[in-house]
Amino acid sequence: MVTGKQKLICVVGTTASGKSDFGVELAKKYGGEIVSADSRQVFRGLDLGSGKITPEEMQGVPHHLLDVRNPNEFFSMADFQAMAYEAIDDILRRGRLPLLVGGTGLYVDSVAEGYLLSGEAPDLAYRAHLETFETPALYQMLLQVMPDTDVDPKNRNRVMRLLERIHAGDDLTPRKEARYDVLKLGMTFPRPELCRRIDERLIRRLDAGMVEEIRRLLDNGAAPEFLDGLGLEYRYVYRYVAGLLTREEMLDELSRAIKRFAKRQMIWFRRDKSILWLDMAGDPMAQACQAIDAFLA
Repeated sequence: MVTGKQKLICVVGTTASGKSDFGVELAKKYGGEIVSADSRQVFRGLDLGSGKITPEEMQGVPHHLLDVRNPNEFFSMADFQAMAYEAIDDILRRGRLPLLVGGTGLYVDSVAEGYLLSGEAPDLAYRAHLETFETPALYQMLLQVMPDTDVDPKNRNRVMRLLERIHAGDDLTPRKEARYDVLKLGMTFPRPELCRRIDERLIRRLDAGMVEEIRRLLDNGAAPEFLDGLGLEYRYVYRYVAGLLTREEMLDELSRAIKRFAKRQMIWFRRDKSILWLDMAGDPMAQACQAIDAFLA
């Protein structure tokens, strides 16, 4: 379908499905650049725990929206959308193909579907007021005005952002106006295979120094509450480093938490009937290239 809009490829799916490497191969083939859609990889120093692609793994492909905030700093979906739009439009102006790659579904949808956000500058006085409260107190404040919320009670950024939006009079129902013509490619594996990949990757990251990474973040001023609020690797390895969990407890609880997270990711992405799910047991690259060739034609 001809829309007159410029083209954007999205590579989405579960954790441990190989999206980052796959995106690099597609970018090399089509003259593209990667825009990362990961809520933790925006932070500097969060490398092993977030699965951030290394310079060697990038293979010369430019990547955007990595390392754009310091630990402890606030970063919202609206921040991501604005920065992603800027990066994608710059890539397009230079005649390159943008690929939005990542597993943070809300971030992907904010760009691919074009959420119309208020555009109003944040009420910095209200944000400063919220910052004086611990996360459990913020969550209780949210429950008072939004009792049916399904937000993670420990996700400080998300809780604060919802409180800010309610304070600003936002009805929380996103209106949409897509800026780009989008092709979405999905990647995952059958549950047993995905669980095996998650466990193997977890051990690799621990062997590569993930515990040391969390210690270094703490030494450099990352707040324990910030790390705990990130969830997954940063929450459970922090608790191990702090002596709240044994290594065996950390491994067990973290493995189960990552698998629950992958399940939530699939629930999110399965709602989107426009995603073309690649056959990972077949030739996903050939399938993706066939779809992209038709999309770009």
